[in-house]
Amino acid sequence: MKFEKWQALGNDYVIIEQDDLPWELNQQRVKGICDPHFGVGSDGVLLISKSEDPQYVAKLRIFNPDGSEAELSGNGAREAILYLRRHGWTDLDDFTILTQSGPVTPKITSERTCSVAMGQASTTSTDFPSGEADGIGIVNSSGKDWSFQHVSIGNPQCAIEVAGDLEDLDLSKIGPEIENSGLFPNRTNVSFFRVSGSRVRARIFERGVGETLSSGTGASGAAVAAFLSGAPSPITVELDGGELLVEISPDLAVTLTGWADPILTGVLAPELVESMAGLTG
Repeated sequence: MKFEKWQALGNDYVIIEQDDLPWELNQQRVKGICDPHFGVGSDGVLLISKSEDPQYVAKLRIFNPDGSEAELSGNGAREAILYLRRHGWTDLDDFTILTQSGPVTPKITSERTCSVAMGQASTTSTDFPSGEADGIGIVNSSGKDWSFQHVSIGNPQCAIEVAGDLEDLDLSKIGPEIENSGLFPNRTNVSFFRVSGSRVRARIFERGVGETLSSGTGASGAAVAAFLSGAPSPITVELDGGELLVEISPDLAVTLTGWADPILTGVLAPELVESMAGLTG
């Protein structure tokens, strides 16, 4: 079974075309592929398939390493978009793909960079059903109340502005309790951030993953929260894996710009493919 591995700011995904799959992807098979010791090792799987609707170049499904399916990933979408162009799915600079969160429209700006129209962010969603219109709430973790800004940007984001030293936070202890809080029926991604003018420093705790080097939607959520607090757009978001540029319009339409690179092309061994055939659920 053929695959490619790509990374964007250290956020790495295995990319598979639907026609190359010998079986359907399920939770256990995704976990097996993402396992760093018994599989390829990655932050998730991007599954690309043909679209029945000619307005979309392709359909993209995004899986977390725990086997759950994500609505959207900014880094993952960028990797898939540049993969599609490189492999001849389109020769256009502007096109649209379909994700679980809806259509996503990129503009390719070079062989390794693109801007992605992520859609319109919102401070209200069914992912924070008890929230007020402004999306501001309080969540408890590690014995402390944290004030947060809920942002829906294809997936749920809980953005927390930190007054103290952001680098000293132990996200492995704080993140899980927030991710799985009863406030968020579908769990949530969490970003901890600090603002300095038009720059935001953010650390990301991703739903189904844990702390990551970067997250495109996490960066977008932190940038929108900073924008709502008065930061000017465009906003440069500094992540552990590098920087992303987030442009935000007055009505919260978000455009994310960054890069993605291929790491390797490979083929899963027949023995591994056969063993995964028996994995169910």
